[in-house]
Amino acid sequence: MNDTTILIVGHGSREESGNAEIRDFLSQWRALRPGWRIEACFIEFAPPSLHDGLLAAGRNSRRVLVLPLILNAAGHVKMEIPEAIEHARAHCPGVSFQYAPHLTACEPVLEILRRRLRGAMHQLDMPDPTTTGVILLGRGSSDRGANGDMARMARWLQEAGEHELVELAFTGITWPRLERVVQRQSLIGMRQIVVLPYYLFTGTLMQRIHRQVAHLRSQYPQIRFACSTHFGFEPEIFALLETRVDDLIAGREGSALPCDGCSYRELAHDMGHGHSHEHTHAAVIPLQVEPA
Repeated sequence: MNDTTILIVGHGSREESGNAEIRDFLSQWRALRPGWRIEACFIEFAPPSLHDGLLAAGRNSRRVLVLPLILNAAGHVKMEIPEAIEHARAHCPGVSFQYAPHLTACEPVLEILRRRLRGAMHQLDMPDPTTTGVILLGRGSSDRGANGDMARMARWLQEAGEHELVELAFTGITWPRLERVVQRQSLIGMRQIVVLPYYLFTGTLMQRIHRQVAHLRSQYPQIRFACSTHFGFEPEIFALLETRVDDLIAGREGSALPCDGCSYRELAHDMGHGHSHEHTHAAVIPLQVEPA
């Protein structure tokens, strides 16, 4: 893959430890795949920026595989990254930029959540799923599709286990919030509550979650709480990205977002968000890729 760059796109955090974790993730993946050229950039808060990362990859490659290291498809995935890819195509003619889907709600992520839930239950004195509520806690978005993906994961988690109560909460943007869901679970008699953060890496929001759970422990002394942490370094995440790479290289159906998500952006434009749908699309350049 000497002429191909794999560019992972992280969100970026105001908390530098979160950005450092993404760089650590990058180092670990490079160690697993020494024959691959793997780089990273950030949508906000950390260098290199999304635009800088795309341009640097385009100047050094004939093909750039853009992989969003993001769980849910909200504005960043549907708008910002595709528009940045358009900009990079205009400045790097002859380079093939291919855009993979985000990680999304899927069986590998469900398996991570199930494993985290089992671990949290082992921390509790009474590992009884019938008296233990589960709260899947995500960032929240103004995009209902992104929130719907989280709702799907919560439902899958309930169907995959013995817990009668698996609910959804958000740290911001939308509702319900963690405190409200805990209050509701307390009122219906849950004696234990497991909080499962739906985050890949640490940052200001993960730190806030742990402070919130500490506060809830003092507010509800009759309830035992267990809280897991972010899961970006789990083997399933590396495997998902490798599958994205393999699918893009093989040209498998569904491996790339059609027209870089133009349908998303056209809808946003129709709703008054200001994106112009008048753009061109670079042809995909077939490449001979050496086995990794």
